[in-house]
Amino acid sequence: MKSRVVYPGFILSMVLGAVVGFAAAATQAQAAVAYEVDKVHSTVGFTISHLMVSKVTGTFNDYEGKVQFNPNDLATAKFDFTIQVQSIDTRNGDRDKHLKSAEFFDAITYPQIVFKTKKVQLKSGNEYLVTGDLTMKDVTKEVELPVTVSGPVPNPMGGGAVLGIESHFTLNRQDYGVSWNKVIDNGGLMIGNDVQASVLIEAHAK
Repeated sequence: MKSRVVYPGFILSMVLGAVVGFAAAATQAQAAVAYEVDKVHSTVGFTISHLMVSKVTGTFNDYEGKVQFNPNDLATAKFDFTIQVQSIDTRNGDRDKHLKSAEFFDAITYPQIVFKTKKVQLKSGNEYLVTGDLTMKDVTKEVELPVTVSGPVPNPMGGGAVLGIESHFTLNRQDYGVSWNKVIDNGGLMIGNDVQASVLIEAHAK
């Protein structure tokens, strides 16, 4: 029986092909998926105390998000958002006008609120801690936001996968120069300083 001759070049080609194939597969598995925010199914809202006994809620209706996420590669994850201050909506025109004025957000001078991701850490399950810079009225502070990521799941309407992003956190508005207030008859303040923010996002893979 004749023995089969295996040429060194053939072996080298097979080895190189396998290495390239594994590398490509690994890169694909770790690549962050880019998502586009679906504003029809998303809300960026806030709640603040009023007269020390009640709560007022509002939303920002115009915003953009840059979301990249792969749970196996958090180094490339991004949850970046830009909010247009002029879009603030508390269902009262006079109040919204006051909030846009220099006594509050000064929307003409500082038209945007911006959050830029610096680091994403896994806490447990689908709970993450997102560290980033939050800029409001030209004041930038590093904040840590708890974020819950749900999915991705297939989109029943077709298209790419769908991701759910949820975050609830508290900010002190005084830290960002949103400082107007008024002392009421009982010695308390008309408006609270702590703002409870609520971000509920549905994002679709591009």
